[in-house]
Amino acid sequence: MLATQDVCVSNDLLRERLIQRRRVIDLQELAFAREAAEFAASDAWDEDGSVSAVDWIRFNCHTTAGAAANAIAVGEALPRLPESHQAVVDGEIGFAHLAVMARTSEALGERFEEKVLVEKAKESSPGKFFYICHHARHAADPKTYAAEQAEQVEQRRLKLSTWMDGSLLISGQLDPIGGAAVLAAFAPLARRSGAHDHRDQEQRNADALVEICMHSLDSGLIPQRASQRTHLQVTTSLETLLALPGAPAAEMEHSLPISSRTVERLACDCSVTRILLDSESMVIDVGRAKRTISGPQRKALNVRDKHCVWPGCERPASWTEGHHLAHWLHGGGGNLPNLALLCHRHHWLVHEGNWQIVRGDDGRMLTIPPLVSFGSPSRDPD
Repeated sequence: MLATQDVCVSNDLLRERLIQRRRVIDLQELAFAREAAEFAASDAWDEDGSVSAVDWIRFNCHTTAGAAANAIAVGEALPRLPESHQAVVDGEIGFAHLAVMARTSEALGERFEEKVLVEKAKESSPGKFFYICHHARHAADPKTYAAEQAEQVEQRRLKLSTWMDGSLLISGQLDPIGGAAVLAAFAPLARRSGAHDHRDQEQRNADALVEICMHSLDSGLIPQRASQRTHLQVTTSLETLLALPGAPAAEMEHSLPISSRTVERLACDCSVTRILLDSESMVIDVGRAKRTISGPQRKALNVRDKHCVWPGCERPASWTEGHHLAHWLHGGGGNLPNLALLCHRHHWLVHEGNWQIVRGDDGRMLTIPPLVSFGSPSRDPD
């Protein structure tokens, strides 16, 4: 009983110490903000050759540009925020609340009502208070708020560039509404697909983007005229299709040469225009863009499997690709028992990732990880 009481007392002390430590930091942030605003109003940063006070603080005070800008904004707004200032001193709100308050004051000018917002800040987390202040900004000046959102849309950018190894580099900026649409589309696809899924969040986001694009191509969501340009066109030789030693890689539009394993995956169930070459690079066949799994077969496959058949994955049938358990390139038939639905990631694992998936005698799918080869055990010299 005594030990339990000691633990409770210890936990209470931990909580109190954290709260007090945070209050001290908030007061220090407040003092830093005053001096940051004074520094920004001087020419001290210009004397050092910095492009701005924010840039000088970022570099010399070892902080981010956002934190430096917030400090200056708070310091400049303090004369207009007496109640908010006092609430920080009293420990009723934190410096994070004050930064949001300063930005709101700057945006609303004479329409700013500090008293109302201070009470909201006292009962809200900084994140929730951020949203409350945006509602207040809209209520006070809907025209300006709408204009700011329109400006954010005008600032949207998406840069696509190909790196020397063929990787696609993506960078950009979306307005909040466009960003929300992207996040909503990514969220269900970027979740972990089971206990075996060890991808980090950024890897899952990348896979989600590819899966969305593949689904758009496959489902006809892209308009007809555009889709004629976005079908996957693969140029390959028979030797490459059969993965024979010494065969060259295949070629695909918008990409560096691709491996025979990738060609095999794409040929399972994808809109592919094939251009087949002989050993002397002469074109011997140009096939139309088509599915290798027919419409009726796909419908039957969807009804039977319902979702990705990889154990633990429930990606719905509309987001899967048909997979040949024994690929047709190697003599596998297109009959239903030889087909299975796999999501984009697990389809990649089977082909390029060297996993195996087989149907057991009881009909359940079994997965086999890549085989690991060990060297021959060394022998002691005679």
